[in-house]
Amino acid sequence: MHIKSAEFVMSNSDVEKCPKSLIPEYAFIGRSNVGKSSLINMLTNKKSLAKTSGRPGKTQLINHFLINQEWHLVDLPGYGYAKVSKSSKKTFQKFITQYFSKRTQLVTAFVLIDIRHLPQTVDLDFMQWMGENGIPFSIIFTKADKLKPNAITKHVEDYKNILLETWEDMPNYFITSSSKVIGQDEVLGYIQGLNENMIAEN
Repeated sequence: MHIKSAEFVMSNSDVEKCPKSLIPEYAFIGRSNVGKSSLINMLTNKKSLAKTSGRPGKTQLINHFLINQEWHLVDLPGYGYAKVSKSSKKTFQKFITQYFSKRTQLVTAFVLIDIRHLPQTVDLDFMQWMGENGIPFSIIFTKADKLKPNAITKHVEDYKNILLETWEDMPNYFITSSSKVIGQDEVLGYIQGLNENMIAEN
């Protein structure tokens, strides 16, 4: 897929105010400081489409971008836990869960994970939540340029081993580096394939 245009559409924290158009939507989400803005800028060949920051948690809104006049790329806030009152049960931020439950335009989500770190409970719990709620997603491992190939393989295997304890299959995944432009063709090709399948089905 060649990115011919990438335009900011809107930011908001109210899912009801998201774009009403029915074009396909792809959501990018991950913990704070996982490199989400850098990845979005790398995928779209735009240096500052998504604002990058050294401060974790800068994205606090649902940000929609229109790509090639054909599909929406959605930049979601980093997920975290919110305690439910009178209960030890944990849920993810309200408008993140609302987004995934209400956006019928969503084709799939991409859960970003910093490949340098051991599997984190909050990432595993979020993917579990996505699976339990029937929300399709792929994993995007970021910052692959920071590790040698053998270490990348080992860290992916660590995730596989943990996920396969409760999942039938390892979710689809991509290895990326924003600074080295690794994984761009693979992620965009995957999105293009899904878009083409929807056109064929219609």
